[in-house]
Amino acid sequence: MRNAVVIDKKDNVAVAIEPIAKGDEIVCGLPGGGEARLTAAGDITIYHKLALHDIPAGGKIVKYGQHIGEAACDIPAGAHVHEHNVASVREDLSGLTGEAAQEDGEDNPVYTADTEPVFYGYARPDGRVGIRNHVLVLPASVCASDVTNRVAAAVPGAVSFHNQNGCSQVGADQQWTMDIMSGYAANPNVYGTVVISLGCENCQMDLVVEAIREKTNKPLRQIIIQEVGGTVNATALGIRMAAELVEEAKAVPREPFPVSKLILGTECGGSDPTSGLAANPLIGSLSDRLVDLGGTSILSETTEFIGGEHILANRSATPEVHDRILFIVKRFEDSLAQVGELVRHGNPSPGNKAGGLTTLEEKSLGCIHKGGHRPVQAVYDYAKPIPTDQKGLVIMDTPGNDPSSVAGMVAGGAQVVIFSSGRGTPTGHPLAPVIKITGNRETAKKMAVNLDIDASPVIYGTKSMEQMTDEAFSMMVDVANGKQTKAESMGFVETAIARVCNYV
Repeated sequence: MRNAVVIDKKDNVAVAIEPIAKGDEIVCGLPGGGEARLTAAGDITIYHKLALHDIPAGGKIVKYGQHIGEAACDIPAGAHVHEHNVASVREDLSGLTGEAAQEDGEDNPVYTADTEPVFYGYARPDGRVGIRNHVLVLPASVCASDVTNRVAAAVPGAVSFHNQNGCSQVGADQQWTMDIMSGYAANPNVYGTVVISLGCENCQMDLVVEAIREKTNKPLRQIIIQEVGGTVNATALGIRMAAELVEEAKAVPREPFPVSKLILGTECGGSDPTSGLAANPLIGSLSDRLVDLGGTSILSETTEFIGGEHILANRSATPEVHDRILFIVKRFEDSLAQVGELVRHGNPSPGNKAGGLTTLEEKSLGCIHKGGHRPVQAVYDYAKPIPTDQKGLVIMDTPGNDPSSVAGMVAGGAQVVIFSSGRGTPTGHPLAPVIKITGNRETAKKMAVNLDIDASPVIYGTKSMEQMTDEAFSMMVDVANGKQTKAESMGFVETAIARVCNYV
């Protein structure tokens, strides 16, 4: 029985899909069919890598057909390959030039108005379509967050979040905070918004309202704590305003819309090798299907393009997009270098490494599978709105921190997020349902209360990628129709906002 798999014919490592003990026979399934057999030179943890043949010190470690690191010493065939004998080495990609991508040659399905799948959503006056009908109680700063949370807790149908920012910020950080706040209010899953501010923060009420009005014409109410007599009065007034908006929202009917109206955010966190083997390729297959139907899919986490950015760049629809992808990765690395840091100091995380990921390049090559195979049409800065006429696969320049990355995509207009996690995570969001997926069969069992889809059958051959894509697509449509995700049903609404600098 196969206990390991080889992903790409160029690879010189395989991935164990069962625990392997020293001396065991390793039976590797090869891409395109067939098997390779060798003897384990040591114990190999499930989902960790092993050498297919002898790799000399300094030799390239190849996985996904790409260079993910170098052997720090001689590695014999059948040996465990991980951080004890692999060094992460950044390749020089500076010579890449912009070229437009060609279609991948696959026969994409043709849909008509009669066959295109539909979901039942909420039409908004700004032309967008929501899959939830929330009233957002929006804190303009950290000083208003406790009040907004109390208001939302008292009004069924209202949601809020803890905003740690909004004051004592440099200009770039304040702009990101404003983009998130206004983007949340404009997100189509929101019927209307009650903005609550303290009154003296940098993100003044008039600035927040102006930013929201530039993006949407939906209902908007305002409360300034210092002007209404303190937190008790502000809370009572907020409850009344939120309750009124909730009653108005109830009058908005669900109507049928084509799935091309959906913007799907894609995320991964708590990754392990099964993320790149099954969960992220499944997300990529789902992304391709939505794009082929005329919808929009967002690939995020610039941190986790590093080492794979050349692959994404070569899939760009235009030379400008190609160069923009390389630019945002370089900008990210340069920003850390300016303060004497390297991204590898914190990425991969300890949990990633325990799961079997050795280098950032390996993690990135698994991460970018979420983008499927379609050309990259555009690159958007963090939390910037994605126009309703923007279709296809796009990139948003977000950090690797999961709540911050999801926040940017939701502020950009994503109504639904699909999130892979090999190790397991409860992360959700107050506005957009987050569908959780894992490729790790043990995680699927241990964290069943938090996870929506088990993609591990792809690894073990009990279901095809096409079958799993059908299931994931059906779940996405069901969620768009109102089915709650595990994160929603358990009330997980973690959110964060990316930052450039320390507070001032």
